[in-house]
Amino acid sequence: MTSELSPQVQNQVAQIQQIQQQAQALSVQKSQTDIMMKETQMAVEELEKASDDVVVYKSVGELMIKSEKTILLSTLKERLETLSLRVQSIDRQEERLNVRYKQLQEQLQSMMGGGTES
Repeated sequence: MTSELSPQVQNQVAQIQQIQQQAQALSVQKSQTDIMMKETQMAVEELEKASDDVVVYKSVGELMIKSEKTILLSTLKERLETLSLRVQSIDRQEERLNVRYKQLQEQLQSMMGGGTES
């Protein structure tokens, strides 16, 4: 079938497939980032419940190192902020991909003579 399509149509199809792959990769990244955010938020909540004199440890590689609650809480909140910014960035990338996908799809349909709607 691809041999019957013009090079321009084949190029459009290839671009659409590439955008679909990028969108899928972004979706995976967003899911992973959401999971990290939830885990970090749970850690912040538990740490905030703990008394100020509680002994806390942070994981560094395979080690557990004693830390101060305030320092650890600050570090976790910074991580939450960073993860939140990452999710916002992914959202913007997804939106740009969706716009591009729709443009390519419309162009492809017009190249195919209106074709069927998907």
